[in-house]
Amino acid sequence: MKGTALRDAGIAAAVAACLFVPIVGLRTEPGQTGALALQPRFGLVALLVAAVFFGRLVIIGWHSRRRPAAGTKPRFVLPEVGRYAAPALLGFALLLPFFPFTGRYELDIGILVLTYVMLGWGLNIVVGLAGLLDLGYVAFYAVGAYTYALLAQTFGLSFWACLPLAGLTAGCWGVLLGFPVLRLRGDYLAIVTLGFGEIIRIVLLNWTSLTNGPNGIGGIPRPSFFGLPFSSGNEPGSFSHFFGVEPSSVQRVVFLYYLILALALLTNWVSIRLRRQPLGRAWEALREDEIAARALGINVRNTKLTAFALGATFGGLAGAFFATRAAFISPESFTFNESAIILAIVVLGGLGSQLGIAISALVMIGGFELFRDFGEWRMLIFGGAMVLIMVLKPRGLVGDRTPTIALGARKTIDAGLISQGQG
Repeated sequence: MKGTALRDAGIAAAVAACLFVPIVGLRTEPGQTGALALQPRFGLVALLVAAVFFGRLVIIGWHSRRRPAAGTKPRFVLPEVGRYAAPALLGFALLLPFFPFTGRYELDIGILVLTYVMLGWGLNIVVGLAGLLDLGYVAFYAVGAYTYALLAQTFGLSFWACLPLAGLTAGCWGVLLGFPVLRLRGDYLAIVTLGFGEIIRIVLLNWTSLTNGPNGIGGIPRPSFFGLPFSSGNEPGSFSHFFGVEPSSVQRVVFLYYLILALALLTNWVSIRLRRQPLGRAWEALREDEIAARALGINVRNTKLTAFALGATFGGLAGAFFATRAAFISPESFTFNESAIILAIVVLGGLGSQLGIAISALVMIGGFELFRDFGEWRMLIFGGAMVLIMVLKPRGLVGDRTPTIALGARKTIDAGLISQGQG
């Protein structure tokens, strides 16, 4: 056992050395003559390789101690924790603007985190519940944003009128994507959805007469509080004048915070309700085994299309909010990196887990803001944390789940009892 662990750790260290030598060990810096010169940093490489070696030994030892003895039942802790964690997180989110330490920066981070929570819950319908690997989810995010911007500027419609239209438009594009990929699964589905996301971005980049191309669309109207606009002055008819409060720029930010919180909670409520309905059970059956679901009489075509349509609708709603919050959008805001981040939030949180996705978004988006001062090391810490989570929790932060329907007594299904790539 000890020899196997040392050999495994040695292989991991060798692979790390092959990666770190060209990436970290050799740094280009301007020389005295103006030409670039290589500055070796092999001491740092040695420290990183040693960290990988001993870290691998720690992980192997942790797994060996964690493995339950034969005949013993696994002990489930996360369901009990989640019973209290979800209300605690909701209460914290509702009271965040009233905490004494909350300022403009904290509110902006909260808005960003909630936006990705909503996107993660929307993508969870497609990936976590229906089992359809979608790498182009950012396309619906972009469709919603541009739909709101164009409708608001061209026809002068308000945010509340454009919001459902943006979601409906994105949902229609989700159906259009669903039809060509009805017979595709796995890697082929991922490739097609990735191409769809890039097609949308390139169209936005080159259709200059409609989208203004790479220059983007600016001056997007801001939302109002039921017809009361936010203004820096105390003009009649404004929010501050109506409620008799001192005008402040933070009032709009607090309103946007509660707006995205309401949209995220709406996404969560709809997802949970649908999951308990026959449609949600059809999604889960499709995720577990498409052939068996078809044999049971489930309409696979309609089930896939509804998953794509609903996931795209919530992505479009989030895109409309992004457009009104930033007041400027451009194709550079909707690259593949956004799809990768949203998918990483869903996978790291646990496929099908609403609470896990919320915690994952909080850690990935909000937590890593603490490392912004680390500069180039920030992404290394980010990647290392993702690898560590997937090694320690291969099924995600909340890998356990309770069946939506069960014969007899309900019981929790442990992640270790589910084969990799399923459920």
